Amino acid sequence: MDGIHNGVQVGENKFISKATILSHLKIYNLYYEGQNLQLRHREEEGELIVEGLLNIFWGLRRPIRLQMQDDHERIRPPPSSTSWHSGCILDNSQQTPHVTPPTVVVTSPDNNSEDNGEMEEHAEEDSETSAQLLRTKSDAGILRRVHRRSPSDQRKIRRHRFSINGHFYNHKTAVFTPAFGSVTNVRINSCMTTPQVLRVLLNKFKIENSPDDFALYLVHASGERAKLKRSDFPLVLRVMQGPCEQVCKLFLMEEDLGEEVTYDVAQYIKFEMPVLQSFITKLKEEEDREVQKLRRRYNVLRCIIEKQLGCLPEGPACM
Repeated sequence: MDGIHNGVQVGENKFISKATILSHLKIYNLYYEGQNLQLRHREEEGELIVEGLLNIFWGLRRPIRLQMQDDHERIRPPPSSTSWHSGCILDNSQQTPHVTPPTVVVTSPDNNSEDNGEMEEHAEEDSETSAQLLRTKSDAGILRRVHRRSPSDQRKIRRHRFSINGHFYNHKTAVFTPAFGSVTNVRINSCMTTPQVLRVLLNKFKIENSPDDFALYLVHASGERAKLKRSDFPLVLRVMQGPCEQVCKLFLMEEDLGEEVTYDVAQYIKFEMPVLQSFITKLKEEEDREVQKLRRRYNVLRCIIEKQLGCLPEGPACM
């Protein structure tokens, strides 16, 4: 019981002493000195808590789905009838009074009568044109307010949604597969289990898929692949594996497509096909030799048994 209280939990009924985890944590932070991947630790009620960024590599084979809309993005209602129908007659029963423009009488010589007529015609055309331009400007302003966001709104949306290798949501690429081996990171602590880390990662990129569809794997450079259990704590396991990602990486894969590979099997996976074929040939030859030995041995035993059976009818004479 003392080991449980003085240790850090790694998995179900698995604990590591604080001294061991602090020693590995010191090496981890020295490796990432001056980078944002350094981890911090503190103690709360005697429990050691490690927190920071954890790198996770994409290893998906099937596409993922992004949400159609951010949770904090406000849906704007359509404009009210009073905003863009202000210049239209909504009810036929209501009649607007006809306003006649005032007539201006200008006393001038007779030879300027034609010019005055032309001026009055231009004035009437200008009044009609100005009325139409006012309505057009109002309609265009309404359309801009409905279909376009202000720069501040766009910054808020971008700040709320992260990108996967620069990919933001649009209607053409809402379903896509992240590049295999590309890296992302999430901020977690040592108290979070595998399902909780998966949920944080999916929420960061607004992925609609369920966390139960995915799993985390520790993939070693040797080819060994170990699946993290639901009760494991990924950040503690990452610290215990060491900081170098050339030796071990944490991959996100499908629950049903991921496959564990033991260390013994991984030793053969890294070889090329001709080398593996030569191994199979040698194993086949060794198998044939063992089969021949067994056949010769049983042939000798059969002969001995047959001789003994041949002596049985003579009985006492053989004695």
